[in-house]
Order: sequence, then C-alpha cells, then structure tokens
Amino acid sequence: MIVPDWPAPARVRALVTTRGEADPALPAAPAWLRQVHGVAVVDAASAAGEPEADASVARQPNAICVVKAADCLPVLLADDAGSVVGAAHAGWRGLSAGVIEATVEQMRVAPQSLIAWLGPAIGPTAYEVGSEVRDAFLTRDARAVSAFTPNRPGHWLLDLYAVARQRLAARGVTRVHGGGLCTYSDPQRFPSFRRDGTRERIAAFVWLESPSP
Repeated sequence: MIVPDWPAPARVRALVTTRGEADPALPAAPAWLRQVHGVAVVDAASAAGEPEADASVARQPNAICVVKAADCLPVLLADDAGSVVGAAHAGWRGLSAGVIEATVEQMRVAPQSLIAWLGPAIGPTAYEVGSEVRDAFLTRDARAVSAFTPNRPGHWLLDLYAVARQRLAARGVTRVHGGGLCTYSDPQRFPSFRRDGTRERIAAFVWLESPSP
C-alpha cells in the first residue's frame, strides 16, 4: 500500500494499492466506477451500481471515492476543512477533456482551499504519444506545449504530471503533492498497460472518517 504524503486534514483517509495487493480493509464498500476516459463526476454516497464516470466526490463520512489505473493518473483532492474529498481518473483523454476541472467544480468549495495528490502514473520519460494527443491538449490550452518533449518525428514524450499541475493551477489549486512514481519503470510495484498490456490495475481510495464524538 501507498499512503499519500500530503497535508490532508485528520478526517481525510487515502490509500493506493500496488501490484498484487488485495483490496484494503475499508470502512464501507467503495463507489466503483465504470471508467470511460470521460469527464463525468458522481457523488460517491449516492452512486448506485457502477455508474459510467471517471471521477467522484464525497461529503458524507465513509463514502469512499475510488479510481483504478494502470498508467493513467489518479488525482486525489481534499479541502482544508475536511468537508469534501474527490478522486479523478486522468488518462490523456480525460485529462485533455477536463476531468480535473470537472471534479474541482463538483467539490463546490473555494479552489484555494483544496490540496491535491498525484498518484502513480506513466512517467515523462516513458510516455510516448503521437500528434493527435498533442493536438488534443494544445487545442484546449496552448500552455500544455511545455509538457511535450520531441522524441522522434511525429512523436513526443508527454508529462501527465505537468499537465495536471497546469490544470489544477488554472482552477486555483496550487498546493499539489505527489507526482514522482512511474508505473512503466517499476514493474515490481506497479502494473502498466503500456508496458505489459495488462488488465491489472491499482486503485486509489479517498474518504472522510466519521467525526470524533
């Protein structure tokens, strides 16, 4: 297990599984999602079944947000008051389309009160993409050009972490932690779809504990 290293309030709990880890002991059943690389956000407390979405938020105690990934970027969020948490699945499609922005909006607090943690994802020295991916990002925000490094004709290395930080900052979320764990380059610890074509996934959980009596 990985416990995010971020200055979250005491009520906030977060865990990330690694390769081969069983689901951790949790205070309730997580709100699993049918992830489709989109921007839909659901409320973890009221989600039924496995809704088609790539992010969730929670305000009620023990309503557990969770996203799965195997190279895509899990983004966890919490506010300073410990009143709301969120989790977003940010692969390149969702990230370019605005899944982070949609999650911040659904948290319905001042963005300046939010902190974020960027979980394990394919790193900037391993993630080669083509022109269509670069174009998708630059069409939405030309500043993303700094996250692309030319690699060979028509191909670039993409830094998902850099784009996530840009998108968060643009929304007013400037306190961002994590972002140093590469799934592709650490096969002992993480599954990687790009490396192995695997169906195995890590899971990133975040929730609020019940307040102390």
